Amino acid sequence: MKKRFDVTIAGETNLDLILYGFPEQMPVERELLATDFRMTLGSSSAILAHNLAALGNSVGFITRLGDDALGRLALERLSEKGVDLSRVKRIHGGTATGVTILLHHGARRHILTYPGTMFEMNVADLDMDYLASGRHFHLSSLFLHKALQPDLPRVFQDLKSAGLTLSLDTNDDPEDRWEGGLDELLGLVDIFLPNEDEARRITGTADAEQAAEALAQRVPMVVIKCGKRGALVRARDRQWSVPTEPVIPVDTIGAGDSFNAGFLSAWLRGESLEASAAFGNRTATLSTLRSGGTESFREPALLETLFAAGH
Repeated sequence: MKKRFDVTIAGETNLDLILYGFPEQMPVERELLATDFRMTLGSSSAILAHNLAALGNSVGFITRLGDDALGRLALERLSEKGVDLSRVKRIHGGTATGVTILLHHGARRHILTYPGTMFEMNVADLDMDYLASGRHFHLSSLFLHKALQPDLPRVFQDLKSAGLTLSLDTNDDPEDRWEGGLDELLGLVDIFLPNEDEARRITGTADAEQAAEALAQRVPMVVIKCGKRGALVRARDRQWSVPTEPVIPVDTIGAGDSFNAGFLSAWLRGESLEASAAFGNRTATLSTLRSGGTESFREPALLETLFAAGH
């Protein structure tokens, strides 16, 4: 049966407010002045949906938003790229759309998040037939989906039974506990997409190679994002280290989500794991050339350079 979407996503949406020029150590009761400011589409799930669509994939997206200016702007950005928003749930007079304030310090940053509606999205917000109308389903930000967590194993099982492949990127656990049903979900997904720090924390290992070996006992395909070193890909007993081209980044916000977009886009086209990781490296690099996780994907000239290099 022909599927309506290449990828369906259920996840969080917020705006990123990015301020540049602050020192890492900041005094209280002082007015500190930024050197620059950007407001961009934020949240792992929304960045992935936006960038997958920018790469030419059909994307169905379920999210829960407040009926406020931030929510409206987020939907405008997603709609610009053709993400299907027909199942988005808007909350009138309730909790506001979430926001993340990022204080950029060069290679490091402070990340301050008001979760808002992302903590409230629950299984009643999900149209399961809609999600099942994709070829592939992805979940990001496991530990921010507080209300949805208890039902996620059943959601994954139902979508797997409907013939979808599944991928997961937990992102960081603010409580550093790495629970929330993760162990059960790892037994259901086809592709796990952590970064190196997350993979080490989840497995209690010392480096990406050890983490990949441990995770490969649970997940058919493990793709670990290793920043400027590229990606480490493991499929059972086979492993590839896929380097990336060096670049001087504007910032790295959303680079991991942009990697996911490139990897999944190539993999769904039938590319090998190694080639998919190489394309993920290129989309991650593209992301770092502008502020935030989606701005590079809103510039046709930059996207053309990506496609000109080949998929």
